[in-house]
Amino acid sequence: MSKKKTSKEREVNYAKWGYIFIAPFFIVFFVFQFIPLVQTIYYSFFEYYRSGLTIIGPSPVGLENYKELFQSDFLRYAGNTGILWLAGFIPQIVVSLLLAAWFTDVRLRLRGTQFFKVVIYMPNLIMASAFSMLFFALFSDNGPVNSFLVSAGILDHGFRFLSSVAGTRGLIALMNFLMWFGNTTILLMAAVMGISPSLFEAAELDGCSPRQIFFRVTLPMIRPILVYVVITSMIGGLQMFDVPQILTNRTGAPDRSAMTLIMFLNNHLYNKNYGMAGAISVILFIISAILCLVVYFTLNADDDSKTRKKRDRFNPRKKEVM
Repeated sequence: MSKKKTSKEREVNYAKWGYIFIAPFFIVFFVFQFIPLVQTIYYSFFEYYRSGLTIIGPSPVGLENYKELFQSDFLRYAGNTGILWLAGFIPQIVVSLLLAAWFTDVRLRLRGTQFFKVVIYMPNLIMASAFSMLFFALFSDNGPVNSFLVSAGILDHGFRFLSSVAGTRGLIALMNFLMWFGNTTILLMAAVMGISPSLFEAAELDGCSPRQIFFRVTLPMIRPILVYVVITSMIGGLQMFDVPQILTNRTGAPDRSAMTLIMFLNNHLYNKNYGMAGAISVILFIISAILCLVVYFTLNADDDSKTRKKRDRFNPRKKEVM
């Protein structure tokens, strides 16, 4: 009996320690994320703002904040956000895929790949505010870029980048591309390097061209990482704020063509209109969730069907039924 007691006393309850170690995460999540999320949804149904030094509300108004939201320029700002994100993401994913394929191709025997990895990743380390101030100085009416274009005879007079819709949107898209294509390239390179070399060797023996190998072997094998990149980039695009905020001095000029949804949300928070700000946050949450689900199931639909066919093909019970 004494031996049994000592053995039981020496047993360690590892489940208890597991709960203790993960408890800080859930505490922080509950206090700083879950409670603010519930409060945001709650106040979106209330009239709650400040007029001067007087606080109006909170008084329940039902769905009036949402009705007022869609009667405003919300859809226009949503379109601006989508255009700015696509203008930066499409070249980002194309360039990142090409660089990942080149840097991981053993046949090219590229030298200094580690150096190039560091160089292309460095813009991701620069703060967006510093990036925006740099571009504001470079592409201003009297900036170095306009001075070079005029002195080289390319233009007769300086081009007002920040006063045209195409120029402002182009600069924002260029900054987002430069800041994030390095990070995307590193992720895709890791995905390509995780593919078994035997697949590439088999494709070469079958006479596949490099283009066929890329589209038939590389892309299907890195699909999970592509899904991750698209979803995270989409969420980041919906949350686009710092670059256009600083570049346009929070006005979204010209003609509010660079006003994003988060800038619109920030304006309501700046004016202490917490009810409308909560409604915008809820709509953004719903849009993000829907788009992420659409992207996930779209990019994985073909892969799931092919996997199901292979599983049924090698399932003996299925063969017996057939």
